Amino acid sequence: MMKPWPYPSLPRPQITAYTEWLAQRRGLRFSSYEELWRWSVEDLEGFWLSIWDYFEVQSDTPVRAVLAERSMPGAVWFPGVRINFARHVLRHAVGSDGAGQPAIVFCDEALLARGVVEELSWGDLKRQVAAAALELRAQGVQAGDRVCAVMPHVPQTVVLFLAVASLGAVWSLCSPDMGPVAILDRFRQIEPKVLVMAQGYTWGGVRHDRRALVQEVRAGLPSVRNLWVWGGDEEVPADAGFADACALETLLSRAEHADARPALDAFEPLALPFDHPLWIVYSSGTTGLPKPIVHGHGGILLEMLKGGALHNNLGPSVHTGDRFHWFSSTGWIMWNAGIGGLLGGTTICIFDGSPSGSPKEPDWSVLWRFAALVGVTFFGAGAAYYAGCLKADVRPMEVADLSKLRYIGSTGSPLSDECYDWIWAQLPRIDEQPIWINPISGGTDFAGAFVAGNITLPVVRGQMQVRCLGAAVQAWNEDGEPLMDEVGELVCTQPMPSMPLKFWNDLGDRRYREAYFEAYPATAERPAVWRHGDWIRLIPQRDEQGVLQSVGSIIYGRSDATINRHGVRMGTAELYRAVEVMPEVMDSLVVDLEYLGRESWMPLFVVLREGLVLDAALEQRMRQAIRQALSARHVPNEIFQVQAIPRTLSGKKMELPVKKLLMGAEPEAVMKRDAMANAQSIDWFIDLAVQRLASTTPPPAAL
Repeated sequence: MMKPWPYPSLPRPQITAYTEWLAQRRGLRFSSYEELWRWSVEDLEGFWLSIWDYFEVQSDTPVRAVLAERSMPGAVWFPGVRINFARHVLRHAVGSDGAGQPAIVFCDEALLARGVVEELSWGDLKRQVAAAALELRAQGVQAGDRVCAVMPHVPQTVVLFLAVASLGAVWSLCSPDMGPVAILDRFRQIEPKVLVMAQGYTWGGVRHDRRALVQEVRAGLPSVRNLWVWGGDEEVPADAGFADACALETLLSRAEHADARPALDAFEPLALPFDHPLWIVYSSGTTGLPKPIVHGHGGILLEMLKGGALHNNLGPSVHTGDRFHWFSSTGWIMWNAGIGGLLGGTTICIFDGSPSGSPKEPDWSVLWRFAALVGVTFFGAGAAYYAGCLKADVRPMEVADLSKLRYIGSTGSPLSDECYDWIWAQLPRIDEQPIWINPISGGTDFAGAFVAGNITLPVVRGQMQVRCLGAAVQAWNEDGEPLMDEVGELVCTQPMPSMPLKFWNDLGDRRYREAYFEAYPATAERPAVWRHGDWIRLIPQRDEQGVLQSVGSIIYGRSDATINRHGVRMGTAELYRAVEVMPEVMDSLVVDLEYLGRESWMPLFVVLREGLVLDAALEQRMRQAIRQALSARHVPNEIFQVQAIPRTLSGKKMELPVKKLLMGAEPEAVMKRDAMANAQSIDWFIDLAVQRLASTTPPPAAL
């Protein structure tokens, strides 16, 4: 099925073990990955049942049907079965305390500076989860109640999530660097019963006191009956409106008491229906209220088991030694994906703090030193992180022992060709082969990936290797016709178990349908199709005999921020690759302002290396680079130097809000500062919009 395994010193590939299991247990044999993928999207029932059986998902009731209703939205998966996400995680605690592989390894900025690591065994994880769950239950939390947290990326956050999930309550999380408006915009929509908040966090060596935020957020959530706080030396603030304000550290310390062990060891997560809500995550919220996206226990469980093992090649640490780290804040879906590593028995490695030092003392080696200290085997981060390392000329192997590193993951935005080269040049080779790079692309929307990696296949510079198993990904033109080796809309033509159950309080699923199914609604010839909002090109990969082995892909950026110059449509990512390869350019953003009956105006905004100024010579070189890489049509009308590019909390460039702002929209109508990673950066763009509108005729088309 695959070419010879290029890494003989590494454990057997997880996807190889799965395909061998399919042959032995199901009598299914495939001559290529493409054949395997096609089976997985054509026989949805057979594929997803194989995932259930292969990973030995536990249920109190037998599986009688896999897909009772096939429609999108509204698919009904595994009706009648009863499971629990937390139960599947905690089953790895049985007999594992002496196995030598912890559940969680943790380090923050202060611990890293001292070379100290904290570990949480599987047994201790189970007991702490039980202690938190029993306290939640004592405070009246029941299945379906919402528990909201504003916490940093620390082990206690993982414990809390698993405790909430174990009771069938619904989890929702924000990062402590978010402002009160952004937090309340999210949590007010779902009316939590319990609120958990950090009193502070540290970033880039600076301690941020968030006690005022605690007071403001709890005052803005009248539904909250109990407040838990974490961090800080001060007393828990007393408030008559909260029955049992308590310190999280004190609560979790009960798990260490010998007299409490019998009750904690006897605790079992509640068996729940397959589609019982697990968590609520949110769209970016930079324009309008963020959409509260509800995912279910069963769908997330299956998607993360499949993605973690078959596409990330992660196995149980007790057998493979895998240690999984994906750098993320708690405000990004990659936090959820990182926690998903626990489902397969993999040790997860958590770092809390800045990945690049402080603004005054930048240090892009932080995460590589962390990876060496804790023995990371799979290192994942946003594509922007690797670009930052490249620009800063970081040489990880000169500052850290990365001999245990095996795999590299990337997401968040397209990984440039130059970043592939940097990774291959600056990170260890495995068995004399370049280290495996696994870029993935998916979304918060379904907490998974549409395109990702397969370690048994060749890596092509600039491409993602395969369409994910069970994900019926195609590229479509405007007429709904599939394309191959051409850029089109990324669509998914079949349901997946992790697609949202609903948006919270979305009467008749109106917002849900508008978000994903309005572009390609159901017709007499076909059901509704999921439009993801990205431009994608699917690229056939054939062997020497011309037989199709797999289909790679390139993501070209958001399709709602398209450059459409003189009828030639292009994703913004292509232009970014052309300019950001230049050593002077640290970051960039482009928007194409299309006016009814007028010429479009396309400005390019660039952040230059510290101390540089945009002069005529550098500007000319940028224009020439774009002309050569793309076309003369895509050379910007103007180039501006800015201090920072506006980004969401998950690090995405805010192309569409900037575009609308420059076309005359009011700032408060197109963006929320509290939902931005660098809110101050938008002020320059607001001033530019005011200047342009004062000197030009406003566009006649309403936004």
